Amino acid sequence: MADGYGQQQQPGSPDSSPHSDNESGGGHYQDASVREQDRFLPIANVSRIMKKALPSNAKISKDAKETVQECVSEFISFITGEASDKCQREKRKTINGDDLLWAMSTLGFEDYVEPLKVYLHKYRELEGEKASTAKQGDQSGGKEEKPQCKSSHKQEKLKYRILLKQQRKNHNNN
Repeated sequence: MADGYGQQQQPGSPDSSPHSDNESGGGHYQDASVREQDRFLPIANVSRIMKKALPSNAKISKDAKETVQECVSEFISFITGEASDKCQREKRKTINGDDLLWAMSTLGFEDYVEPLKVYLHKYRELEGEKASTAKQGDQSGGKEEKPQCKSSHKQEKLKYRILLKQQRKNHNNN
């Protein structure tokens, strides 16, 4: 049976159990029959993110895109699995941003937690502003113009990316 990474497992081996704790995500069941496109982020999205981080004339091989696609998908599963375990222990059904930050810190990604906290706070502020603006628009009959939150959201994303780059640079210099 395939383990999801192209390697064969022997029936009866410790890793062949569908409930094995050896997979990332803390014992979460990963069905080998799940299609690859359902396990991984869309390659077009991964490629677009990669291109944004490179000079405009840079090329990215198919192999590089697929490797990053698999890595980021695994990373997301790893962090989400840990957050899910926390929520289950606390008898909650919904994972929130704070749970993901807790999981990242627990799993050794604490260098990213602080900039993500800033981003999450700003995101929640923007969402709160959108909700209150929508309520005001509803009360006035919807005739008011909606504010342009998209550009401020893009600015916040840019600030977040700059913070992450500074964190990486500081981490690499140490």
